[in-house]
Amino acid sequence: MTSTDLKPVLVLERKIFPDAWPESAFREILEDADWSAVVAEYKGKIIGYAIYLIVLNESHLANIAVDEPFRRKSVAKHLLEHILKVVQEKKCEVILLEVRVSNREARAFYERFGFKELYRRKKYYREPVEDALVMARALN
Repeated sequence: MTSTDLKPVLVLERKIFPDAWPESAFREILEDADWSAVVAEYKGKIIGYAIYLIVLNESHLANIAVDEPFRRKSVAKHLLEHILKVVQEKKCEVILLEVRVSNREARAFYERFGFKELYRRKKYYREPVEDALVMARALN
C-alpha cells in the first residue's frame, strides 16, 4: 500500500466496517516501519487490503478487508497467505488478531488457517459495541 492507494482503501474501509479507521491512522501506518499494509487489485482497481504489525518476534493482523463482489474468490486467502509468509520470514513466532464475536464467517476463515481462540475482550468494538475474540496462530 502506498499513499496513492489511500483514497480507494478509505472508501473500502468505510463501506465495510461500521467502526472505520480514520485517514490519519492509515497515514501513520504508512510512515511507521513496524507496520505494513498490502492491497489486492483487479484490473487496476483496489478490491482488498490487509494491515499488520511486527514487533520483535510477534505479529498482529490488524485489518483485512475485501470488497463485497470479490468475496469468496480467494482474495482474503491470498492477502493472509502473503502476510503469513512475510511474518515467518521475519522470524515471528506468533500472529494475533481480534475479530467480532458475531462475525462467524471471519472466525471460520481464520480457523481454516490454524488460528485458535485465546480469550474474549469485552466491549472491544465501539460501533456497534461488541466483544472481540482474540485469536492466535503459532508460526514455528
